[in-house]
Amino acid sequence: MRARDLAVEYETVGLDSDALDAARLMAEHRLPALLVVDEQGAPKAILPASQMIKILVPAYVIEDPTLAAVVDERHADRLCEALAGRKVRECLSKTAPPPVVAAPDDTALEVAAQMAQVRSPLVAVVEKNKAGGRLLGVITASHLLERLLAATSHGSATS
Repeated sequence: MRARDLAVEYETVGLDSDALDAARLMAEHRLPALLVVDEQGAPKAILPASQMIKILVPAYVIEDPTLAAVVDERHADRLCEALAGRKVRECLSKTAPPPVVAAPDDTALEVAAQMAQVRSPLVAVVEKNKAGGRLLGVITASHLLERLLAATSHGSATS
């Protein structure tokens, strides 16, 4: 299996996209993360759903989770208001590594190794060209795992 064969179309957002719209996109499609692209469509970052949730939770609750019990439901239901007026670029972690990028001919094991090294929920598959590169698609950790398990069960059925 090569990266080009594993890559699927995937939702992307721009650095200046609305953060609330990005959160809705994650929720509606139950995505573990979004691929953030620049103006040319090149991968710039990965925005995990967990990072979006971290933005929603007040800092004092993150520091002391027991305080979550004293926040009433009315206020808890309005947590997403923290995203109002923000851009995706403002939601990115300052310490996040750049997105993992695989070449179309990379093997499944090469992709898995890259993904494991940085604990990324997804890998962008980019075909390099004179203009820089063209995004072919994305490989999610769950899709890669599914394909690897299918190959394992198929191989063990014939042994």
